[in-house]
This record gives sequence, C-alpha cells and structure tokens, in this order.
Amino acid sequence: MGSEQRVRHIVVMGVSGVGKTTIAKGISTLTGWTFAEGDAFHPDANVAKMHEGRPLTDEDRWPWLRAIGEWMSAEIAEGRSAVVTCSALRRAYRDLLREGRPELEFCHLAAQENLIGDRLSHRDGHFMPPSLLPSQFATLEPLEDDEPGVTVSVEGAVPDVLARAVASLRLPDRRADDHLPNDLPDDHPEPPDQRTE
Repeated sequence: MGSEQRVRHIVVMGVSGVGKTTIAKGISTLTGWTFAEGDAFHPDANVAKMHEGRPLTDEDRWPWLRAIGEWMSAEIAEGRSAVVTCSALRRAYRDLLREGRPELEFCHLAAQENLIGDRLSHRDGHFMPPSLLPSQFATLEPLEDDEPGVTVSVEGAVPDVLARAVASLRLPDRRADDHLPNDLPDDHPEPPDQRTE
C-alpha cells in the first residue's frame, strides 16, 4: 500500500443519470483517492445552456474537457491518484483527456435508455431535463478495444455496481487496511444538486 502504488486516474463516464457521481464517490471512499465532480469545471454559459434544455456542442465541451485534463495533470504531478466524473461520450473527448496522461483509465457505466429515462423523470432539483437524454445516447460512442478502461452495467443496487467497477478496474480497497466502515451509498441516482455532463 501507500507510496509504492502507481498513480492512477479513473474517469467514470456515461450519460446523465447513470450514477456517475454515486459510483465515483464510492470508489473514492474505498481507495482514499481524490474525488472531483467533472461538472464543476463547466463554465456558467454551459450550465445555462443545459438548464434551458439545449444540448452542448463540441465547441462548448472542448474548454470544459481541457479544464478537467489540466486538473488531472496537476494531481498527477503531485503523485495523487484520483477519480473524476465526466460524460466523455465521444472517442474524441476521451482522446483529449488521455493526451499526455498515460495514468488515465475509463469506467463506462452502461445502461438502457429506458432505465435512465425513468430515473431522470423521478429526479427533482436537477437542471438537465429528461428531454436531453436522447441526444446524449445519440452522441455516446462506447469504449473501443484500444482504449484503457472497462464497461460496467448499472443494473442492480449501488453496492453491486460499485463492486463490479472495483473488481473490473482491480482497484485497491483501503478498508482492508484502515478498518474503514463498510457503509456505502445504497440508492442509485446522482444527488439532485449535481450537474449533468
């Protein structure tokens, strides 16, 4: 454990409502790695656009993705592993995030559109309307064989999804060493105050 472990950065990706924040926070709790909410890097103009129900364009996303990448680079330079949420829907977005960062891996949380649509319709206080979900699925390009990462189904309860992600990524579980409590989030949707991308 500790200083001998290599630095790793996990991007938990997928469409809105798939549970990125919940699973990323779970990974952070289990590993002790730094957590970052990728949506916090969005400029105000992007937030306003999504709130109005308008999909983001590539031109909107590039500065946001670069900001996430710069944050990861700073963490890597300090020798800190981290887990960050980011929709990372297209291969081009993921390539930008990976540029110069061999430490980066993806965890794609995958689900059927009808399941996520149902979740979004029951989620209050979130500024992304369910009407934008089809555009996200239309944009989504699943991980390709030459991309570092895993695809994890979100079927079932949160602890089950988290266990699949941790096993697939072969992540350390610091609870075994630090006697941390075993309690983890047990409900699926991202917190209502979280953003969407």
